[in-house]
Amino acid sequence: MATRVLIVDDHPLTREALAGLLTQHDFSVVGQAADGEQAVEVARELQPDLILLDLTMPGIGGLGALPLLRDAAPACEVVMVTASVAEENLLAAIRAGAAGYLLKTEPPERIVEFLRGAAEGEAALSGSVARRLLEKVRQGRHADAGVPDSIARALSAREVEVLLLLDDHLSTDQIAARLFISEHTVRSHVKSLLRKLGVSSRRQALETLAAARS
Repeated sequence: MATRVLIVDDHPLTREALAGLLTQHDFSVVGQAADGEQAVEVARELQPDLILLDLTMPGIGGLGALPLLRDAAPACEVVMVTASVAEENLLAAIRAGAAGYLLKTEPPERIVEFLRGAAEGEAALSGSVARRLLEKVRQGRHADAGVPDSIARALSAREVEVLLLLDDHLSTDQIAARLFISEHTVRSHVKSLLRKLGVSSRRQALETLAAARS
C-alpha cells in the first residue's frame, strides 16, 4: 500500500509542489493543512502514515503542533520540512519526537529518498543537519565515551544516539521514552545499525564500539 501523507505548510505553492513530487513517486497525499491547528484536526480524522510539517506558520507553528500531532495520530511519523538550519529548532524538533528534519533546499530526489526511509522507521535528516546533530551528541558525552569516527561515519545521527543509549544499558522502551519515538522506530534503528556494523546482536554492536574506542 502507498504511504499516506499529510502535508502541513502555510504556503499553498509549497504544499502543491510537495504533493506533486510525492504523487509522482507513489506516495498517496491524503490531505493538506495550512497551520498547526488545522493539521491536528485533519491528522485525527485521516490517521496518515507520514506528516510533513513546516516549522514556521501562523497560529500554532510546527514545534507547537508536533506533540499535538503525535497525540492525534500516534502511529504516524512526523518529519519537519523547513528552511531553518538553527540548531535550537533542530534539537527541539528531535526532542519532541520528530522522525526527521529536512531542509527545503534538498534536491527533490533526496526528499523522496528521505521520506521513504522515514515511512519505514529510519531517521530522515539532511546531511548538514545530521552532522550538526552528531556533533551535539558527541559534545554531550565524555571524550572517551563517544562514538569513534570509524563507526560514526557508517551510521545516521539517530543511530548514533541509539547506540550510545544501548551502551548505557537502556532497554527498547527506555530508549523510546528518552528520544520521544516509538518502540517500533527504536527497533528499526537498532536493526539498521546492526546491519551497517556487520553484526547480528546488540551485544556484538557494543563489542564493536568498545573495540573501536580502544
